[in-house]
Amino acid sequence: MVKFQIQPESEIPASNQLFNQLRFAIASGQYPPGSQLPSTRALAMQTGLHRNTISKVYRQLEDTGLVEAQAGSGIYVRQQGKGLFTKYKSELLQTYPQAQSIVQNSVNQLIQEGCSLHEARELFLAEVDWRLRCSARVLVTAPTNDIGVGQLMMEELQAALHIPVQLVPLEELDDLLNHTRSATVVTSRYFFGDAENIAAPKSARVVPVEIYDYAPEVELVKGLPKGTYFGVVSLSHGILRAVEVIIHSLRGEDVLVMTAHRDDRYKLNAMVRTVQYVVSDVASYDAVKAALQEAREDIIRPPRLIQTQSYIDQSSINRLKRELGLD
Repeated sequence: MVKFQIQPESEIPASNQLFNQLRFAIASGQYPPGSQLPSTRALAMQTGLHRNTISKVYRQLEDTGLVEAQAGSGIYVRQQGKGLFTKYKSELLQTYPQAQSIVQNSVNQLIQEGCSLHEARELFLAEVDWRLRCSARVLVTAPTNDIGVGQLMMEELQAALHIPVQLVPLEELDDLLNHTRSATVVTSRYFFGDAENIAAPKSARVVPVEIYDYAPEVELVKGLPKGTYFGVVSLSHGILRAVEVIIHSLRGEDVLVMTAHRDDRYKLNAMVRTVQYVVSDVASYDAVKAALQEAREDIIRPPRLIQTQSYIDQSSINRLKRELGLD
């Protein structure tokens, strides 16, 4: 049973004290929707207030829409959807049936931590407002000397998030953030420190994404027969340079590596006529297939074409969706 206490020495009128305590008890779930509040007699005995004062408090609660009087029965906390919710909110609850319980549990946890309802409200509003403002613009950044990896991330994010995503060279990020009110900057963990140094003073959020580890492709390279010609196609010159170093460290001169940028048709055409394997990122796959189709009459034994997984790890995409309120 909830205990209500009135402090006679307080400057706050006794009726206001009771009103606030009852309202808090309802909001914190101590009196859930449909439950009956104490009778005026029971509250009078507990608080020492006159029953007329308590009746006045109950009428105030009724005026706010929190409770309803049932003739001959008593005062009850109103059921959800009875005047407390707008039509739009009711529709949202039908679409997301677990939303109300999630919100209630979150508020209850904050209250258990010592937050007042006003503080809990401010925390929720601040978080939602921040995410809305940061979601206004999504920027992908990478250094100019490897802008291809930025383009790779941009194309994948646009396909996954279904929102416009802008690619910005890291060297131009500072100037762009000077002319935009809010933005979420996305980059790989390799460039996170540089991007954070630029964005943090401008109150722009930087979200690092984890990238694909290429473990299956590495295992493939390890098991290739000596003398195999191995091709790699990507949007990123940086990835292509890293591939050459990694394969050479794994196999030395045993495997001959050819690399090509997606937009270099000459090298692509030469590659598909020469190699036994072609590994391509998602963004370059169609270009490699087109090169194979174009050269099909000149190729006796077409290379095996392998498409890697998305460059951005799926867990990072899911987290970004939640951060942007798109999940």
